[in-house]
Amino acid sequence: MDITRRDLFKMASAAALTAAVGNFSAQPVEAAHGKKILKLNAAPVVGSKNVTGTNYTGTAAKVFFTDKIDADHLIKLYNKINGEIFGKVAIKLHTGEPNGPNILPRDMVKAFQAQVPNSNIIETNTLYVAKRYTTEDHLATIRTNGWNFCDVDIMDADEGYVNFPVRGGFHLNEVAMGGHLVNYDSVIVLTHFKGHAMGGFGGSLKNIAIGCASGHVGKAQVHGYDTAKGMPPKDVNWFDGTFPLKEELMERMADSGKATCDYFGKRIVFLNVMRRMSVDCDCAGTRAAEPTCADVGILASTDILAIDQACCDLVWTATDTKDLRERIESRHGLRQLSAMAEHKMGNPQYELISVD
Repeated sequence: MDITRRDLFKMASAAALTAAVGNFSAQPVEAAHGKKILKLNAAPVVGSKNVTGTNYTGTAAKVFFTDKIDADHLIKLYNKINGEIFGKVAIKLHTGEPNGPNILPRDMVKAFQAQVPNSNIIETNTLYVAKRYTTEDHLATIRTNGWNFCDVDIMDADEGYVNFPVRGGFHLNEVAMGGHLVNYDSVIVLTHFKGHAMGGFGGSLKNIAIGCASGHVGKAQVHGYDTAKGMPPKDVNWFDGTFPLKEELMERMADSGKATCDYFGKRIVFLNVMRRMSVDCDCAGTRAAEPTCADVGILASTDILAIDQACCDLVWTATDTKDLRERIESRHGLRQLSAMAEHKMGNPQYELISVD
């Protein structure tokens, strides 16, 4: 299912708006019960219906938003969605290749993690051979990038993994996740929203679908790589036909993400930071292209589809995101959204609610 930019706008309909986003002008108007809401003169696409081609009625997911990117606002957003988070808490973060210029600010994440009791960062090793391929190298990279202010659990250390079932998967019946994932009661998916070389964009889905899968087994499953051929060489061309691309990859990602979401149920929440949005993922490290669009803000939700949908809608609404939109379209990345909708992982119709 190839969704174009025209499709994205064609089937969009407005859910209840309570936020002014980015540089859009807005004026307060009277609402029910005497409350003030913001009426946007140029509204972003909200509650897009494009992802399935089916008209939705009824409820809309809540996506909280701020255009201020700092620790205080990150914590403020988290406090809107953390009602079901308890016990030992994993913070799923993309810690990036060494000295990556676009990874989330360490001080912001450090301040956030300090406010979440009994929490630590979780990661898994990589499928490609680089500085996070082995646990030893991965831990060295974590120190280089400044993530050693708390414990960082490499969940597939020593090749450990646990199989999570995929109910009704497009391609997968199970996915090998980092073995330590079952040691956690709850997960906070803290995502740097940006482009991605294969997925088109990396949002909350990519962060858990690839990021929680074990490096040398689960990630091979998600990418559709035949492990009988051995691991990919260091200089692998990711677009030479070795790996499935476009719709199949997005569907495999949805399968993997569904497995983790099903396992944790209500005990998983999502924060997307739309900052330094290169067309490349943080796995590109210092090779990542310089961002060509402005920062947008932070979004938070208990609904994985709604938050990734909202981020894509904001990308398509902005006037300076041509490069990022082309990256997403060229990889058929919007199939991530429709695949999640078909898996009933969330609601593509949402309210965008300002916390400012």
